[in-house]
Amino acid sequence: MAALPAARDEDSHGHGHSEGMLKLAVGAIGIVFGDIGTSPLYAFRETFAGHHKLTLDPAHIMGVISLMFWSMMIVVTIKYVVIIMRADNKGEGGSLALLALVSGRTKSKRWSAGIILLGVFATSLFYGDSMITPAVTVLGAVEGLAIAAPAFTNLVLPIVIAILIALFWVQKSGTARIGLVFGPIMLVYFTVIAVLGLLSVAKTPGVLWALSPHYAVEFFLIDPVRAFLALGSVVLAVTGAEALYADMGHFGRRPIGLSWLVFVLPALMCNYMGQGALLFREGSAALRSPFYMLAPDNLQLPLVLLATMAAIIASQAVISGAFSVTQQAIQLGFMPRLRIEHTSAATAGQIYIPLVNWALMTMVILLVLFFRTSSNLTSAYGIAVTGAMFIDSCLLGVALTRLWNWPRYAAYPLLAVFFLVDGAYFTANLTKVPDGGWFPLLVGLIIFTFLTTWSKGRKLMMERLHEAAMPIKVFITSAASSASRVPGTAVFMTSASDGVPHALLHNLKHNKVLHERVILLTVKIVGQPYWPEAERADRQPMGEGFYRLVLRYGFMEEVDVPAALHRVHECGSDFKMMDTSFFLSRQTLLPSERPGMMIWREKLFAWMLRNAESAMEFFRLPTNRVVELGSQVEI
Repeated sequence: MAALPAARDEDSHGHGHSEGMLKLAVGAIGIVFGDIGTSPLYAFRETFAGHHKLTLDPAHIMGVISLMFWSMMIVVTIKYVVIIMRADNKGEGGSLALLALVSGRTKSKRWSAGIILLGVFATSLFYGDSMITPAVTVLGAVEGLAIAAPAFTNLVLPIVIAILIALFWVQKSGTARIGLVFGPIMLVYFTVIAVLGLLSVAKTPGVLWALSPHYAVEFFLIDPVRAFLALGSVVLAVTGAEALYADMGHFGRRPIGLSWLVFVLPALMCNYMGQGALLFREGSAALRSPFYMLAPDNLQLPLVLLATMAAIIASQAVISGAFSVTQQAIQLGFMPRLRIEHTSAATAGQIYIPLVNWALMTMVILLVLFFRTSSNLTSAYGIAVTGAMFIDSCLLGVALTRLWNWPRYAAYPLLAVFFLVDGAYFTANLTKVPDGGWFPLLVGLIIFTFLTTWSKGRKLMMERLHEAAMPIKVFITSAASSASRVPGTAVFMTSASDGVPHALLHNLKHNKVLHERVILLTVKIVGQPYWPEAERADRQPMGEGFYRLVLRYGFMEEVDVPAALHRVHECGSDFKMMDTSFFLSRQTLLPSERPGMMIWREKLFAWMLRNAESAMEFFRLPTNRVVELGSQVEI
């Protein structure tokens, strides 16, 4: 088989982390594995008590455990930990990071466009997943109250909603302090569920044979239809696998892999086998909640509290992930500018996006009120995850053949296995569409429409502006000699790398002056997460006091134009903010019949443009030094 790319020394670290491997591994347990770690709350139960019920007999119990184990081995261990996590974009992972890495490696524009659309759709599905995960995990945890203290059954929904409101409310203050206790809590949680599982397995040790793959094969041979339908619930055991890849930049590949193989995987399988052993002994009496019934009666309430804390941590990871993905989408040009607040002066990744936060909270609470139980919600859960996993396999195919140049005889069989497994899971989950699976698909379709409309509309708008642009050399020659020059520096923000910015033309037309120094500034976001500070600025003098300046940022970085200008010394004298004026163009779109986009999409793009965050705040420009000049554009 073709060799995998050589692992780098920094793989065990994030961006310059100096902590030891063990500390990073513990941190990864607290952040990365919350989603997949809370799956035992409902995954095993749903395979037998869900919408496609299975017979409670040894063949089905052993078959389900075997399917769960080998799904974790193939999907999580081999696909994500061993292979996909090596496809890092300068240390960062996730669908958008992988998309930015592979989209430029295809030979034809047609294939490149298709890959970009796949990556954008995977991102869209993530938002559906980020709405369902907090609802199903917190519901699944708090529902244990009905087992431990039946008198509190009617309080389950109010308690869940109160927890969710509190969870989203604290986002604006940041999660740096809360995050310090995530690791220890999840360590305790995984230890407890492993011990409970082992105690149950000790009473029925024959369940250990379920780790053999022949039980999964036998399951399909004796009951193929129900085995296929069961995949829709079995996949709940691997939801959260994509988080390993998405959070790779925070902890590194090796600490995440170490945590998974040494601690998380064994703990999960001990618990699943323990639940299976419990069903062997007690049958349908334990089916109400095999997770909680593993514990003795007097320990069920503490287990509810511990599981609720784990569910909150899992939800926090998904919410933080939604903020991070949104920031990447904005930087890569798939989403309009939104207000981004930084909740930590020390950690760049600690961000808060109010619009995303409150929209998520609203949708999560509506989901809880509409579906009411975790069992009902699991019908909506799975489609978004399996869809994103299938798309990751498509992007992995490009990585294997274009980035790593694997020979076909090595790449194709491996990809065939991944496509077979992912395709089977996705197809099985499609059977749940009428029962709730329509929700993440609908959310994904709406988000996909927004993202592609913004990307296409922005491209068309740039083309229209470029059509009317005057060559900069002609402008300098004619204007420099005729216009009055005034002291100071004028910075004209422009997205085009050539031509005269509209704001400059309007300023000269109405004010009839030019500043002594004129900077045509373009901010470019590149397809890698971080750009070297020493190579940030690209300067080009054009004569007569005119300079073209390009600032480059990675898609994980925050744009701070004044800070970057302070480090530029080759554009005449140093920049002083009190002597500098920033001129911005604000376009008003006029929908037209010109070819490009349908009228309804043009109106949608115009609405998004009107509601986008001001460029002044996005680029961190000083509020008292900004002038906005408007223009109208037909697309």
